[in-house]
Amino acid sequence: MRPPRGGPTVVGMERERRPHPMQIFGVLAMIAIVVTVIASDETPPGLEGEGLAVTLALVAFVAGLAMSVPWGDIPDRPRILGLAMIGAASCVFAALQPDAGGFAGIYFVVVVSAARLPLRPAALLSGLSLLGVIVSFALWREDAAANIIGLLFSVTPWFFVMRLLRQVHHRREEAEALVEELRESRAAHAESAALAERSRLARDMHDVLAHSLSALALQLEGARLLARDRDTDPEVVAAIERAHHLAADGLDEARAAIGALRGDEMPGPERLRVLTDGFGDRARLSVTGEPRALASDARLAIYRTAQEALTNVARHSDADRVELRLAYEPGGTRLTIEDTGAGVPVPAGQSLGGGYGITGMRERAELLGGRLDAGPTERGYRVELWLPA
Repeated sequence: MRPPRGGPTVVGMERERRPHPMQIFGVLAMIAIVVTVIASDETPPGLEGEGLAVTLALVAFVAGLAMSVPWGDIPDRPRILGLAMIGAASCVFAALQPDAGGFAGIYFVVVVSAARLPLRPAALLSGLSLLGVIVSFALWREDAAANIIGLLFSVTPWFFVMRLLRQVHHRREEAEALVEELRESRAAHAESAALAERSRLARDMHDVLAHSLSALALQLEGARLLARDRDTDPEVVAAIERAHHLAADGLDEARAAIGALRGDEMPGPERLRVLTDGFGDRARLSVTGEPRALASDARLAIYRTAQEALTNVARHSDADRVELRLAYEPGGTRLTIEDTGAGVPVPAGQSLGGGYGITGMRERAELLGGRLDAGPTERGYRVELWLPA
């Protein structure tokens, strides 16, 4: 949303809370100079008479500076009050110490009000403060006309210069806000286009691939039943059963992919127990460490790796025992699938039964900043996945 005209943006306010070293130096320098010239005047601060008035004016001057510093997101009312106190103190200094420079506080009032306040209160506060100093000059200075003219020509331009700088600052903040709004709009448009494309792909996969695999699974089931009823060679029946099983697995994978495209929750480590239960007493799952939330890609990588490794064990190994170990380590998450039994080695690029393959498993792990190691052991075969935290 576009920021209101004349008001600081959040980014601008963050910058304003951190004063520039030169701003701090300027305020401290003004306090030091004003206190020095006032203390060295013929009418120094005191506790009675004109000295008491100078003392009170000096206190008001310092307090006003503290209330109206030119940095930070100070509300307008306290800042106006502080500047008014500085303006009043400057008038007192100009009246009681006409030859000193205590009236220089008027410059602070004009500069800060023009830079930090809306136009109307800034002009009113600067005008009244300047008028008060001019009246003091007119009543208590011998060369009043020359001093008044010099004051007007030296103070007035600062008001217009600071108003110009204020406008430039606000225009820059508005431009930054518009650029950020445009960036967010483009990101939202890109995300919307991606979601639309994913929805289209999900529809196409559902209408074509899922329906085709479903029909294929039904046809294979019918062929299996027909072959069994007609006493077909058992090897043929077994081949048809394997084909039916593959078609069913492919249908499940297609449905999972469609769910992923539609933004459904993908399976993760919590589904490992379901995978091991499918192996009966041969498989055992152990979890160590404190479970933590994982990114959706990491969750899916863990589940797919376990699924493919277990499928590989079921189809290529005579293992009598399979161990799955999921470890939540300080630096990442480690999944180990190790079987004990002789088996047929699977080439690195060959699918493990679900169309993924060790190469694909390794590539997915590397995309997530992790690694995958797979190879034979003294007792069988081991697949180990490690993903960074």
